[in-house]
This record gives sequence, C-alpha cells and structure tokens, in this order.
Amino acid sequence: MFATKLFLAAVLLVCVSARHIQFEDVPYGEHEEYRYPVYDVDEDFEYQHPGHLASARVRRQAQASYTLNGDGTSGANAKIPLVGNGQNVLSALGSAGYDDKNKLASKGFGLALDNVNGHGVSVMKETLPGFGSKLTGAGHATLFHNDNHNVGANAFVSRNMPTNYPGVPNFNTVGAGVDYMFKNKVGASLGMANTPFLERKDYSAMGNLNLFRSPTSTVDFTAGYKRFEMPRFDSGWKPNFGITFGRSF
Repeated sequence: MFATKLFLAAVLLVCVSARHIQFEDVPYGEHEEYRYPVYDVDEDFEYQHPGHLASARVRRQAQASYTLNGDGTSGANAKIPLVGNGQNVLSALGSAGYDDKNKLASKGFGLALDNVNGHGVSVMKETLPGFGSKLTGAGHATLFHNDNHNVGANAFVSRNMPTNYPGVPNFNTVGAGVDYMFKNKVGASLGMANTPFLERKDYSAMGNLNLFRSPTSTVDFTAGYKRFEMPRFDSGWKPNFGITFGRSF
C-alpha cells in the first residue's frame, strides 16, 4: 500500500498534484463512555500555514499538493484563485485526508483571502466520518521577509461538532504557531493548541527541507516531534515525518 501511494504521488507531481488527517481515540474524564477521535493538531496548522497555501507572497496560480506521512496516512490539498487585484487574491480551498488503510478520513472546502504582503485569513469546513464536522477560522501574517529569510505567525480557532455522539456538546480548539524559512530551502516551525473541553494540549516542533524546486513543482521533506497532554495521559514526544509533492498551474 505504501508503494502504491508513493507511485500515485509521483504521478500527481508530473500531472496534477495536492494532505493528512490523523485520529486518536482518547477518553475524556468523567465522560469515559464516549471516545473522541481527537484529530492531530498539525492538521489545523497545515491548513493555516503550509508552503502552498500561505507563502510569503501571494501566488495567483492554482496550487495542489499531495502529502504522504510516515504513519501511512496521506492527504491532498488544492487552492484555486477566484478573483484578485494587485494587492489581494480570493481563493477556493479543498482538501481530502486518508487514514493508513487508505480510507477517507476527512473532506473539506473553504475560502482564503491572501494579501501581497504575506498576510491572510481563511475559513474551512470539514466533514469527519465517524465523528461529525469541524469549522476552522484562521489567520496568518508575515512578520519579516527578505531575499534570505521569512518569519511568519499564524493562529486558528476550530468549532468541533461531534454529531455522531448524542449528548456530547460542541467544543472549541484554539492554537497558534510561528515558522521560519531560509532561502525557501530550510525551515522550522513551532505550534501549540488547546482544547479546554477535553483538557488537552497539543505541541509540535517540526523542521522542513526543500528537496526539489522548479517554477511549477516542489518536493519537501518534513520531520520533527509532536506531543499531547491530558490529565490522565501524556503521549510524550513522538517522531513524525512526511513528504509533500506540490505543483502550480
């Protein structure tokens, strides 16, 4: 299955291209009769500040990417400009995530408004089979940019709606992160998110290396560590890695 996904990624890179959803079952305190498929915090950061969705400067081309993760999960993202001028571009967003058995784990759509100076906002609605849905609003800003360095910050808030769990209320997740890139080649990011209803905190520390870049295609390798904490459980820092194939049209 891994070989099949890798082959599909290569085909997408040459032709059309495009990401990842991961679920973890974690009981919550006194509501232990419910088991929540709590998503990986990196999912939200990925929507907010990936290279192909929130670059240092606005791109007026359609963009797509496919990410294959070390745990066997994968996903696709697409961004299509709808209207724009010399300063701002409004784009449509689409996504699909697959679990390690290649079954659909999420699908979503949304809108993004990006500014030529590297700032932007987005809204994304996702359907999560077996759980319900999620609505995420996010913003990103370029704090510093020149020919060699780019420093950005991002933040998001998600409204989780577990419609498949009768009696379980909707609940929020909020988070923020910072990232740095050197010459569009080597970078790093830090992120944190908080879900008060689950008493859960998520952390991520990732590094990024661009393996290939042309005017229309990119290949990036990402590796680092993630962790989540709850009152009765601490996952500890666990390694995470993936490879992303991107293409602009």
